[in-house]
Amino acid sequence: MSEAPRNKPHLRYAIVGSGALGGLYGGMLANHGAEVHFLINSGIEQIRRDGWKVESVLGNFHIPGSKLNLHADPASIPPCDVTIVGIKTTQNHLLPKLLAGATSGDGVVLCLQNGLHSEIDSVAVVGPDRVLGGCCFLCCNKLAPGHIRHIDYGRIVMGEFTDSSLPPAGVTPRLQEITDDLRSAGIDANATGDLWMARWRKLMWNIPFNGLSVALNASTKDLIENEYSYAIAEAIMREVKDAAAAFGRQLPTDSIEATLDHTRHMAPYDSSMRLDFLAGRPMELSAIFEAPLAAGKRAGAVMSRVEMLHRQLAFLQSTADR
Repeated sequence: MSEAPRNKPHLRYAIVGSGALGGLYGGMLANHGAEVHFLINSGIEQIRRDGWKVESVLGNFHIPGSKLNLHADPASIPPCDVTIVGIKTTQNHLLPKLLAGATSGDGVVLCLQNGLHSEIDSVAVVGPDRVLGGCCFLCCNKLAPGHIRHIDYGRIVMGEFTDSSLPPAGVTPRLQEITDDLRSAGIDANATGDLWMARWRKLMWNIPFNGLSVALNASTKDLIENEYSYAIAEAIMREVKDAAAAFGRQLPTDSIEATLDHTRHMAPYDSSMRLDFLAGRPMELSAIFEAPLAAGKRAGAVMSRVEMLHRQLAFLQSTADR
């Protein structure tokens, strides 16, 4: 990847899901001069009054409310070049309404969601030729409306969405343009020619560390520093790596140790799934567990530990819903 362009971003963006992820990336784009339209679910008057505040390892910044494009109604968002979907996959049934304004032109959707097949619901709204996907390696929390705290990492690996039965799309000019535009805002965006490979690579972290953080009521620091939870996480990661290979995506031989090492050096962090569970919100079990389990089963992979962890989480979810 060449050095990021020095000019400011030139594409128009919509942020659907202005939480930790959308709040950080959308804020960085707006702070570097891009036209960004934020869809706000709650707290819009507070943001208009107090502005957009980001505390980040990359540098803190504040954008006054008067300089923000804030929308309570998705239909009021003008057609955008790129609509970043940052909502949880548990809210994807709302996408036909949420994408109505921003995708009313010929712009694309960049789906920055967890799990496997996460792009399918966006594809159902705008069609397969207008959807890209991305995996975010990010430690970030939303503290209040328009107040984001970014504590570590921030990398996006993004690519063109294709059916898994088709060859990888490669790095298209459209993908490269969006990647360069994000990089000009200081975002560590990286284009990949094989989105499915990136999805399985991210699942190698998401499945054990999201899942175990809930099942064992532990932070990532707790999980990586305890010999017993470490051993469980490593065994689960091997199952995910084997499933990816059966699916047709051979991950690097050192990917397990590299993932464990990244987690070892990560700032102490509560996973998104644990935060959802503690707040009484639905966990992303379908995207992070059920879709990979189904894909692995179709490919002939055995994922007994992943399946057992999913059953534990489904039990916890069902009891929390009572």
